[in-house]
Amino acid sequence: MASTEGFEAFYAGTVGRLLGQLLPVTGDLHEAEEVVQEAFARASVRWTRLRDYDVPEAWVRRVALNLAADRSRKLRRQARALVRLGPPPQVPAASAEAVALLEALRTLPMRQRQAIVLHHLVDLSIEEVAATLGTRPGAVKGLLARGRRALANQLSDSEEVLS
Repeated sequence: MASTEGFEAFYAGTVGRLLGQLLPVTGDLHEAEEVVQEAFARASVRWTRLRDYDVPEAWVRRVALNLAADRSRKLRRQARALVRLGPPPQVPAASAEAVALLEALRTLPMRQRQAIVLHHLVDLSIEEVAATLGTRPGAVKGLLARGRRALANQLSDSEEVLS
């Protein structure tokens, strides 16, 4: 408890002021909240040192300003990349079957879902799936068998609902 002593009071006394300072910098309330919260998160783990600073708020402000600048640079790089790539191709509307498959896949444990997608949708061999997932081919076969069984149950249930 001693390591965070005073941090809550510091946070409560400065968060509104820093948010007000970062809002005009970012131009977006959500973005300002994100960078201020991240700066306070970083300050909380360094609080035993920061609390002895003359103005710990200045450290948090500097971190928040740096985070805002980093995010702005990242967004500019992404925008330039998107301009170079051009508009995305038209994606046809998903069929009812595709939506049902996505919903059924979402119910599977992550490893089963990964194995099903890599083997049946990406068309990797059992050995390639095992190498990708860092497991044995026998484990992949088990994941596929359990996943297919669960999908069959899910999809047959959803067909009854759709009928």
